[in-house]
Amino acid sequence: MKRISWPAGLLFPVFALLGAVPGMATAGDRAAQNDQWLGDYFRAQTDTIGSRCLADVRSLEDWQARRGEYRRQLQEMLGLWPLPERTDLQPVITGRLEHPEFTVEKLHFQALPKLYVTANLYLPKNQAGPAPAILYVCGHSRVMTNGISCGSKAGYQRHGEWFARNGYVCLMIDMLQYAEIQGRHRGTYGEGRWWWNSRGYTPAGVEAWFGIRALDYLCARPEVDPQRIGMTGRSGGGSYTWTVAALDDRVKVAAPVAGMTDLRNQVVDGAIEGHCDCMFFPNTYRWDFPQVAALLAPRPLLIGNSDKDTLFPLDGVVRLYTQTRRIYQLYGKTNQLGLLITEGPHADTQDLQLPVFRWFNRFLKGQDPLIEMAAKDFFLPDQLRVFDKLPEDEINTRIDDLFVPRAALPNSPTTPAEAKQRQAAYLNALRDKVFAGWPAEGGAITPELIEQSKGDGLRCQTYTFNSQPEVSLRLLVLQDAKVKKPEQVLLTVLDTESWTNSPAKWIWLGSGTAAERADLQQQMRTRKLALAFFAPRGVEPGTWPRDSKKATQTRRRFMLLGQTLDSMRVWDIRRAAQAIKALPVFKKTPLHVRAQGQMGVNAAYATLFEPGIQKLKLEGLPASQAEGPDYLNVLTVWDLPQLWDALGERAGE
Repeated sequence: MKRISWPAGLLFPVFALLGAVPGMATAGDRAAQNDQWLGDYFRAQTDTIGSRCLADVRSLEDWQARRGEYRRQLQEMLGLWPLPERTDLQPVITGRLEHPEFTVEKLHFQALPKLYVTANLYLPKNQAGPAPAILYVCGHSRVMTNGISCGSKAGYQRHGEWFARNGYVCLMIDMLQYAEIQGRHRGTYGEGRWWWNSRGYTPAGVEAWFGIRALDYLCARPEVDPQRIGMTGRSGGGSYTWTVAALDDRVKVAAPVAGMTDLRNQVVDGAIEGHCDCMFFPNTYRWDFPQVAALLAPRPLLIGNSDKDTLFPLDGVVRLYTQTRRIYQLYGKTNQLGLLITEGPHADTQDLQLPVFRWFNRFLKGQDPLIEMAAKDFFLPDQLRVFDKLPEDEINTRIDDLFVPRAALPNSPTTPAEAKQRQAAYLNALRDKVFAGWPAEGGAITPELIEQSKGDGLRCQTYTFNSQPEVSLRLLVLQDAKVKKPEQVLLTVLDTESWTNSPAKWIWLGSGTAAERADLQQQMRTRKLALAFFAPRGVEPGTWPRDSKKATQTRRRFMLLGQTLDSMRVWDIRRAAQAIKALPVFKKTPLHVRAQGQMGVNAAYATLFEPGIQKLKLEGLPASQAEGPDYLNVLTVWDLPQLWDALGERAGE
């Protein structure tokens, strides 16, 4: 595509204007204003989602009518809809350890072909008949011996040993990240793998699938009573207990410890900054976390937490319990819901352990004896290791690229009717799965003129408009002062690079020659061309914090709200186009949009949904959505080649 360059003569009015814009005085002032804006935005969005959580459930009939769909939605957000095929587990026992009271089998199985789960199975000795069983899922315990991972199971062995010494079969499985084969949990947290959002991928989905397949294995063991299976774990293991028990009714009793709080704690209070990606799902359906918890009702559920746990703050845990209790009340089963709060930090304390043991005794054995036995370790970590040599065919280390299938490439439509039907299906899928975090359509937009100036025969006007109630943005328009009705408006959507490299900040100069710049200025005057410039949220002067870690956590908050930063930039571009068309002088004027790189993709999606944009002028585009920008689940719908096909002639050169 031909590069358009901007005339040097346009610089004077822009410099004059920028000096008059409020809030532009210092970088410090802008940073403070942006922090305030972000806080207000995240608070408003969180409040909206929280106010809707379970609000339409007023009776047991309401809940039972919705429960199945809620479970399906959770499966989808975890990348588990439809559920993967339950392939042969191919379990292998690689060794045994003997203790006077129990035996430990060191084993692995395959949750999917070549996706290995390493585990220890604790079996009580002298057990008469099938026993109650516990699936214990481990938190983030990194246990290494001589540089070799022994798996997180070695760090939590005391739990499996206590259960086996007290008449339970206990299967303790490693998590994906700190297993003997170490996968990834921190794709968006610290590795820049924002394409996880576009793939609809979260390691929480893999952990949930590990748990479901572990239940398959437990149910196949003759030592286990499949009608008496409980599940527990703390921290990451607490989180996986929530999701597996929400999805699988074979978990008859659950006791997640320090594994979940509400959206307000995560987004507004900043608890998300202490969590890797395995704790969350792409929030396509804009849930608050009590909706996950409610799916366990009316099964016995003990919610455990410490009062000084900064990762799962107490106020949010209490709010989560209160919301969940309402569903138990509908069943008349509040005696099967417990809230355990102990003193202390985020740690595996005995104060948390003993009530959990009592909970399972009560609901899996029908007993409540005095707990006199402490949970303690009996083996060295390397004794519990399953593999002497890791399997070369494993896919654990690249499961993020395999777990959620990409959308299949469509065949070419054979008729115009089929093409139209396919286009409608794509747009519906994009609205429902990718851009569900957008505000409702149809809100009126009223751009407000805040500044104008003249220079070199050109008129420069700056407008503000609300993209959302909490998001006020600016639009700059340049016209020949003598032209009352321009014949075309060219809107340039700025990105961080074009802003930074532009001496005038608002004007994208490009690299054209003086003759080309003079030619463009002449075109503005003879062709009645108006130029508009717009910076979506996160681009100067509304940039995010420059600290990379803080910027990362800001982007992650959007995901928890069922959005991404770039998906909301698409909305901003739509609103900017609507603002231009709301100006009387441009109401019937053709609107073209120019952008580059990832912002060009944002502009293309805005054009797909905005019939008022006639043509795109794009350059430097990525080949695939996997290269950005990231939107939730977009690669489960289509990829960029299908976007260009859908835009047709509007995509430009």
